[in-house]
Amino acid sequence: MGFSLGIVGLPNVGKSTLFNALTESTKAEAANYPFCTIEPNVGKVPVPDPRLEKIASIEKSQRVVPTYLEFRDIAGLVKGASKGEGLGNQFLAHIREVDAIGMVVRCFDDENVVHVEGSVDPVRDIEIIDLELIAKDLESVERRLEKVAKLAKIGKKEAKEELQKLELLKKVLENMEPLRRHKDRLPEEVWNYATKELFLLTTKPVMYIANVAEEDLLEGGENEHVKRVKEYAAKEGAPVVVVSAKLEAELAQLPKEERKELLKEYGLDEPGLNKVIREGYKLLDLITFFTAGEKEARAWTVKRGTKAPQAAGKIHSDFERGFIAAEVVSYEDFVKYGGWTGAREAGAARLEGKDYEIRDGDVVIFRFNV
Repeated sequence: MGFSLGIVGLPNVGKSTLFNALTESTKAEAANYPFCTIEPNVGKVPVPDPRLEKIASIEKSQRVVPTYLEFRDIAGLVKGASKGEGLGNQFLAHIREVDAIGMVVRCFDDENVVHVEGSVDPVRDIEIIDLELIAKDLESVERRLEKVAKLAKIGKKEAKEELQKLELLKKVLENMEPLRRHKDRLPEEVWNYATKELFLLTTKPVMYIANVAEEDLLEGGENEHVKRVKEYAAKEGAPVVVVSAKLEAELAQLPKEERKELLKEYGLDEPGLNKVIREGYKLLDLITFFTAGEKEARAWTVKRGTKAPQAAGKIHSDFERGFIAAEVVSYEDFVKYGGWTGAREAGAARLEGKDYEIRDGDVVIFRFNV
């Protein structure tokens, strides 16, 4: 699978409670004091997709296997983390390992739950985290710049080109702005350098998870704290998902039928965590394709733009190595014509070659020869 979303935030904002609900586990210790999470907890979470069940029912598949997203619960961050405060360097190293960030911010008032900054202010909390990530990136860029400048001085052409890239990145970071806000403004080669060579933290896409009180959900979850988070997120086009970590934790402990009843009480048709998973999936620019037959219906995850041979390689390396063609039907046609047989008879199934980009919802049979 290899796609992971790091759950980050200040201490005591509900990260570990949320992680446990997501993974339906008690891997992450949840407690009313800072730094109860030290090593990141890792959990694989199935991506909810009603299309898979529909495909399986059409093909009468004996086994149904969803696709998964990996979530990591990372230790809480405090001011000065970039200088080693709290679990600073450890925290920042763990963020470097994930593909995207789910930033949990506290959007509820409760005098019984300690806030590390002494008051509830989600925008301030986001800015604390961003400033620490920016400071660490600036440190990385300056360290690299020092080395490259020496090489540029003695006339190394590659060093001069790299120096220009580093100076552009430094300029953005010195303005105390995360690089992700400049993705469309930076030259493509500079962005690729920042993400694929320097692995800078503020290039990672972010979603905001607003953790509200259960009673806020009864009023649509739109309290003043949430409104401020949405205004902030709009500046960079980032998604905001409103959840009550406390309610999600309760739901995770209930049988499925009882979950439906509890959700109905809050006027909800699904757990908030389903939205977190789906938004995380979108944030990573992932799509799902399906394989289906009598034995098994399965969902597979690939990056948007993946070509057919590489998608086949997700199933088995032999499929990619010996790729001949992909027989493809869109999900809509698969349902409309009642599966493979009907789709073929209607001419809705087509053969695609090695340059075909897999689309979200494709139902595929790979033809290969090794």
